[in-house]
Amino acid sequence: METIILSTPELGDRSYIVHDGQKALVIDPQRDIERVIEAASNAGVEIVAIAESHMHNDYVTGGYELATLLGVPYLVNEKDEVSFERVGVSDGFTMNIGELNLKVIATPGHTPTHISFEVRGKDGSGTIFSGGSLLYGSVGRPDLLGPDLVDFLSRSQFRSVNHLAATLPDEFAVAPTHGFGSFCSSNTCEVSNSSTIGEEKEYNFALTITDEDEFKETLLAGLDEWPAYYAHMGPLNQSGPSSYFDSLPSLLSDDELAKLINDGAYVVDLRDGEAFAAEHIVGTLALGISNSFSAYLGWTYPWGEAIAFVASDLSQVLEAKRQLARIGIENVVGYTLFPKTDSNVLKRASMELVTFPGLAEALSKKKAPIVDVRRKNENRESSIPGAINIPVHNLSERHSELDGIKDQTLYVHCAGGYRSVFGASILEKLGFDAIAVRDSYTEEARSLVATQITA
Repeated sequence: METIILSTPELGDRSYIVHDGQKALVIDPQRDIERVIEAASNAGVEIVAIAESHMHNDYVTGGYELATLLGVPYLVNEKDEVSFERVGVSDGFTMNIGELNLKVIATPGHTPTHISFEVRGKDGSGTIFSGGSLLYGSVGRPDLLGPDLVDFLSRSQFRSVNHLAATLPDEFAVAPTHGFGSFCSSNTCEVSNSSTIGEEKEYNFALTITDEDEFKETLLAGLDEWPAYYAHMGPLNQSGPSSYFDSLPSLLSDDELAKLINDGAYVVDLRDGEAFAAEHIVGTLALGISNSFSAYLGWTYPWGEAIAFVASDLSQVLEAKRQLARIGIENVVGYTLFPKTDSNVLKRASMELVTFPGLAEALSKKKAPIVDVRRKNENRESSIPGAINIPVHNLSERHSELDGIKDQTLYVHCAGGYRSVFGASILEKLGFDAIAVRDSYTEEARSLVATQITA
């Protein structure tokens, strides 16, 4: 029995191919299924079934397309309301995958219909593919389907993971889908490469807390906000997502790009923050290709609006298009490569970047407002005195809170510099004068700046 891990660090998730050397089962595949097919081919195994642990909230599944393409069974909980044909499964369902034995275990909690997959080899070894149920050091969050279900799902999650721990051997490997940076995880989740049931019994708070009420309180206290695009994932997955095509959008002329910007389209500069700051097209947003790209774009993108890219090369365009397809954003109408030739229709600008020591030095000469664009939980843990906390994903709708200081230069900071440049670009587009702190937020940095503020 062997497991191939397909990581998607941009979304903090993993998909799996488990096989016996000949026949394979795919669990929770992402939408770009060509990498699944390639991995199976490289391993010399035949995919004979696809299994879905739940209707995902953080990405569009590739399970339906992969099963249809290969003509193999698509295992989905029979209680999930979907508009496509599948093999409806429930607790206790079994199936042979070559010499492997698959058993479905009902594990409600992350969603009401969540299931996990126990897979055993002929030698007795086994893995529990736990989806959004039992994670490394934590569990999947229970609040994504609305407040009315939080109590039920929290308590269901507690019972589900304890059932797994009580009924599976300690040496069983644990292979979750979420928990590697996904917002589907609670904030207590540990990012690890591997774990076992025995290790989780020792370290996972969900298994070391014995009281259900205490577990619920601890779990909910660790939850942060989740990206706005999550609201669209469930319906897309229930309808059977369409195929993803890895192709370039149209190349835009200066006039076409200018019209998109003037019409309010979401135009994103995919270059890194330093390149954007050195020179960029006015009206574009700085969101460079990174592991955080799709999450923050999906969080701030007005769903259904036209989107266009400014990039330094075609690889950035293709990568951005792929990352967005994973979360169901397909309305990419075109791209342009930077630098553009001088044009009367496209205005250019630069943005100042500073470090935290640079910010402290500037504040020693002249006091200025600081905007903290980290999430609320981050700000609660540590903050610069007097800084205005507006998470970057809220800036567009809450910018009026800054209107009273619009005549001043704003310093924008986050945890590492990525969101600060993005936030500063949002504010610039809204007519503010913003400087981005492109630096890591540490206690030393906080103290350095705080000293100048209180001086």
